[in-house]
Amino acid sequence: MVRNPLTPEERERGERLGLLLREARGARSMVEIAAVAGISPETLRKIETGRAPTPAFFTVAALAGALGLSMDTIAVTCSPLPA
Repeated sequence: MVRNPLTPEERERGERLGLLLREARGARSMVEIAAVAGISPETLRKIETGRAPTPAFFTVAALAGALGLSMDTIAVTCSPLPA
């Protein structure tokens, strides 16, 4: 299956998600948070750096739980910006 290229808006939302996750993680290590969320540290690193700007819903939900973030906060932060 070939994936369509991401739009600039999708990349920007991915960058905002990564920033939010990095800020919420604070001084905790990627390894610690990834283990709690049940994902690999490499996956978390890719999401935080914007290299994986459209992670699966359940990955985002697991990270939200591990970081104490609400899905509402993530949705508001990562919603498309008004034109």
